[in-house]
Amino acid sequence: MKKIIALLLAMAMGLSLVACGSSEPAPAPAEPSEPTVENVTLNVAYMPNWGSLWAVATADAKGFFAEEGITVKMTAFENGPTEIAAMESGAMDVAFIGPGAHKLCSTGDAEVFLLQHVGDGDCIIGLNGIKTIEELKGKKIGYSAGTSSESILLEALKSAGMTMDDVEALSMDDTALTTAALSGSVDAVAAWSPFSLTILANAKDATDICSNIDFPSMASPGSWVVNPKWADENADLLVRFNRAMFKAMDFAAAATTDDAVAEEVAGYVAKVCSSDAATVIAQRYDGSWLTSAQVLDMLNSGELETLYANQQATFIANGALEAEGNLAPAEFVLSDLMVEAGK
Repeated sequence: MKKIIALLLAMAMGLSLVACGSSEPAPAPAEPSEPTVENVTLNVAYMPNWGSLWAVATADAKGFFAEEGITVKMTAFENGPTEIAAMESGAMDVAFIGPGAHKLCSTGDAEVFLLQHVGDGDCIIGLNGIKTIEELKGKKIGYSAGTSSESILLEALKSAGMTMDDVEALSMDDTALTTAALSGSVDAVAAWSPFSLTILANAKDATDICSNIDFPSMASPGSWVVNPKWADENADLLVRFNRAMFKAMDFAAAATTDDAVAEEVAGYVAKVCSSDAATVIAQRYDGSWLTSAQVLDMLNSGELETLYANQQATFIANGALEAEGNLAPAEFVLSDLMVEAGK
């Protein structure tokens, strides 16, 4: 009898343990881990103005690069050709260039991986009583060779039936250009923002003769470019860079119509280039600032490729490029990286 009672007790305890065990929730399946991206530092070349910095400074300040695991190390340059040379040497990874330096994309020295905006920040400024393009004949004109300064000077002279042979063209860097204009030692300058704004505000008898917008054939893209070899080895990283830039562009493009956005972006730009926000914000009308949707629409419609094709045609017409031996825009514009970033 005692054996039967002990057996029944043992069975009851076993059932109790089973019941208690069944009340515990089953362990949840492990959540799939988020894919991790490699944290990298990019050496970024820029020029100290709104046009160069409005999107990249915003992407950095608002944490869009950090979301992509990117830290940007920013270095200022005077012009696009020196930036492209720095990428060739390995000192820089990516760079923003204005219109003039794009001729080096046609020759295979750089590739465009992001169209950022279409600019109107270059102009011809008359000094010493010069007020028209026609009056430039035989006069001293300061400009910067290989940059957008040279591009607009060639286009302006062409519009009046002249070439560089009809003027005394003096190539100089941006600092010397501003000094020459303010001293009156030249009769005109071909300058870009913000130096053009400084000259117009401070030079005696300065006249804004013409700007990009006065020449419909003068395509003026502002682009992010990269050395072709580096692009081949780092395509995924460039897509991540573009994703961050698209977020910044979608926010900062409103700066021309929204004063609050303009003030915020001006603060970011001023901090990078050690300027003051009041000076920087005056440059917010120097271009048509694009959103990601506009860039992708231009890609889909073919307008983006046409923009670079028209610019290349202008370089050839003005003698800045040889007529033969150039890469077509489809060969130097990395459209797939913009498309992938926009997905």
